[in-house]
Amino acid sequence: MLANFLIGLREGLEASLVVSILIAYLVKTDRRQDIRYIWLGVGSALTVVVVAFTLITAAIGSLPFRTQELVGGTLSIFAAALVTWMLFWMRRTARHLKTELESEMAHALTLGAGAIAFVAFLTVGREGLETAAIMYGTVANAYTPRPFIGAALGIAVAIALGYLIYRGAVKVDLAKFFTVTGALLVVVAAGVLAYGIYDLQEAAFLPQLTLQVGGPGDLGNQVFDISGTIPPDSWYGTLLKGTINFQPDPSWLQAGGWLLYLAIVLPLYLRGSRAMFARIPHRSADEAPTSTV
Repeated sequence: MLANFLIGLREGLEASLVVSILIAYLVKTDRRQDIRYIWLGVGSALTVVVVAFTLITAAIGSLPFRTQELVGGTLSIFAAALVTWMLFWMRRTARHLKTELESEMAHALTLGAGAIAFVAFLTVGREGLETAAIMYGTVANAYTPRPFIGAALGIAVAIALGYLIYRGAVKVDLAKFFTVTGALLVVVAAGVLAYGIYDLQEAAFLPQLTLQVGGPGDLGNQVFDISGTIPPDSWYGTLLKGTINFQPDPSWLQAGGWLLYLAIVLPLYLRGSRAMFARIPHRSADEAPTSTV
């Protein structure tokens, strides 16, 4: 639940900032009457993402067990790769985000209402795709609504925070926010990657690596097994599973993939993140429009 709250908060605030930039441009160019098309695009993007997520999840659930594991593991690894790419994409394009969005909106205004809605659809849909992808890796085989509740709460907080930033009611250090939440999402993505590796091992698509240390302490395919210390069904086991996809008995391939991913991706992400995100524009109180949007 906590991991999905973080996902909803991070991705929701990104989407809120994008929408606020688009709306602010229409207000600045005295095209308030076209704001409804932005909301049309936003609503359409959210609908497509939710419907696609539901259909894909239902379709996977109807497959034979081995095929489920194969497809689920592949999607989890894809989700980790997609989130990684999106985090670095956001860091790289942060300084030009406002300029690019305003340029797209200016072009859309010359084409009509459909183009305005399409710009909003693409920008919000991109965030929705990332959210759905990483959420799949955290809710797979989770027979509880808590992950969805966590994501919904995170999105709700992000929308409220984005609105307050837009109106100039609050000031948020976006550099710190995106750097910290991005780093946490890297850890979550590492867990999703490890989960995908586990599924592919269950499907016999990846090998079960065995370390023969001999004697009574031989763990075979497992690095360790602390299920007795951290039971998966305990509150703290559930907390660790829900936040970082922790598994008390990981395989050697899982642990190796998790460690390798973090060792490479986390330092690369943190390097220069603050300098890049510090350039993300947001509106001050004297720039905020007085009318309701």
